[in-house]
Amino acid sequence: MDKTAIINYLIKHGIVAVVRADSGENLVPIIEAVMEGGVRCIEITMTTPGALECLALASEKLSGADVSLGVGSVLDGETARLAILAGAQYIASPITSAEVINMAHRYGKPCLPGAYTPTEIYTAWILGGDIIKVFPAGCGGLEYIKAVRAPLPQIPLIPTGGVDLSNLADFIKAGVALIGAGGNLVSKKLIEAKDYQGLTENARRYSEALTQAREQLHA
Repeated sequence: MDKTAIINYLIKHGIVAVVRADSGENLVPIIEAVMEGGVRCIEITMTTPGALECLALASEKLSGADVSLGVGSVLDGETARLAILAGAQYIASPITSAEVINMAHRYGKPCLPGAYTPTEIYTAWILGGDIIKVFPAGCGGLEYIKAVRAPLPQIPLIPTGGVDLSNLADFIKAGVALIGAGGNLVSKKLIEAKDYQGLTENARRYSEALTQAREQLHA
């Protein structure tokens, strides 16, 4: 997929599952478990040991599958380049870095730079960020997102951190492009227990909550 197609895929599917693990072991089964639950956009963080090797393995094994694999916690352009060469379809970061954005675009991939204040969000957008990752969204919560979107409705946002099943629908109703969910969706406890069925069930709950929220929004 080209950059526009990847952006459309992310927005269509609406949820990015952020996988942050203490080990790269069994990362492919984790991804497959989340996919089985209906969440098709999965971000592997660079804080996971062996993240790029795991991404390359997952990209090869899941070639042709209905999934979009990305890399998160990217802080510099070289890491972005290596991630894309390993198979990442999009680059996410907790910060805004022109170097990271430009490298992603050089390879035809979208970038989701992190920002928080209105000035940071606007700056990330002007620098070329495709969807702006509001992080950590849990600090200001839903009311903060509503306040930011009022003067900046043209900027697509993906709140990450603090989004869970109890408030997912409210964030969708507030007009965000999609949501990012880490430990609330891809539970560290389930990962450590190798409870893949539990990961699938959790992903399914998020997927169903998103579908319901969007149906209510357009009812």
